[in-house]
Amino acid sequence: MHNFQFPGQKSIYHGKVRDVYSIHDDLLVMIASNRISAFDVILPKPIPYKGQVLNQIAAIMLDATKDICPNWLISTPAPNVSIGKKCTPFKIEMVVRGNLVGHAWRTYQTGKRELCGAIMPDGLKENDFFPTPIITPSTKADAGHDEDISPNEILATGLASASDWAILEKYALGLFERGNQIAADKGLILADTKYEFGKIGDTIYLMDEVHTPDSSRYFYADGFEARQASGEKQKQLSKEFVREWLIANNFMGKEGQTVPEMTDEWIDTISKRYIELFEKVSGKTFVPETIDDESIVQKVTESLALITV
Repeated sequence: MHNFQFPGQKSIYHGKVRDVYSIHDDLLVMIASNRISAFDVILPKPIPYKGQVLNQIAAIMLDATKDICPNWLISTPAPNVSIGKKCTPFKIEMVVRGNLVGHAWRTYQTGKRELCGAIMPDGLKENDFFPTPIITPSTKADAGHDEDISPNEILATGLASASDWAILEKYALGLFERGNQIAADKGLILADTKYEFGKIGDTIYLMDEVHTPDSSRYFYADGFEARQASGEKQKQLSKEFVREWLIANNFMGKEGQTVPEMTDEWIDTISKRYIELFEKVSGKTFVPETIDDESIVQKVTESLALITV
């Protein structure tokens, strides 16, 4: 874990996979590390090029959605570094789901038909499309696990005002629709994703990463309907395969459980899957870049000198 020193730096926050540096009172430098987490646990070994993949997909997607809502990003001075506006975050993750998969499917299997105030109709199979995308927010916990929350609870607890919630909902659904249009052009389906928002003054900004493999789940569109009809597993592009490997090795982040050994071969497989996702989602060839600490400091310093907020 690094502790860089940048001009005007006020604080450092080490997240599970990103390190965030506050600059003056209005800017953030976000460094996407090669750390990988699952079940709220940082796994013991880094994944080569993962930070670059996440940072570059996020930059492409933020640029492709800036007509829908303003976002925090100002520049990407290095392959794994973004600089942007510092917002006051809403303590909510806006999870949008187009398909019945993951947490929604696990909830559905228990017989429940409501998730975070959203209704899930009867008669669906795993991975089926919802009639229209649903929003299933969760609280953004400072520590521990994020918790499901309904829009009514968000308003009742003051996590967002009614007018802000209306904007968050509109932005999240608009971004998800755009994300699916971009995915469809590349032969993919954006099954679910999460967005984070913050405010500067009265303006709501999209923050953080967008439509990346860490925040989203993609299916391959080709053969999707046939696989659904025959009850086959869908081909996914996401971090889910890492979670599945952990579950198969009896690890779900619970007390007393041990992370299974990560062999060099398995780390290489994960890295290749991240690169595959970058190329599939962006339509660009991935160019691996390694950058030393000195160059990061230099590039960030140069970039900060050019920014006037």
